[in-house]
Amino acid sequence: MKVVTSRELNQDVSRAKRAARFEPVFITDRGRPTHVLMSIETFRELSAPRETIVDLLAAPLAAQLSDPLPVPAGPWPARGADR
Repeated sequence: MKVVTSRELNQDVSRAKRAARFEPVFITDRGRPTHVLMSIETFRELSAPRETIVDLLAAPLAAQLSDPLPVPAGPWPARGADR
C-alpha cells in the first residue's frame, strides 16, 4: 500500500500514477487518508456488478421448478377442512 501526502501528489503526479498501476495509492491530507488513486482496471473490477450468493444458489433451482412444490401431509388436518 503506497501512501503519499497531498503535497507530494501535487509535486509529482506522474509518480503517483505510475504507482497506482500496481497498487492503490492512498492520498493523505494532514496525516489522514482522504482519497485513493487506482488504475482504471482495478476500479472496473471493484465496481462491476456481482452475483450474490442468493443469485448463485437460486439459479439452478429456478430451472428445476417448472411445477409448484408438493405440500407434504402433516399430522394435523388442513385449515378449514373441519368446517
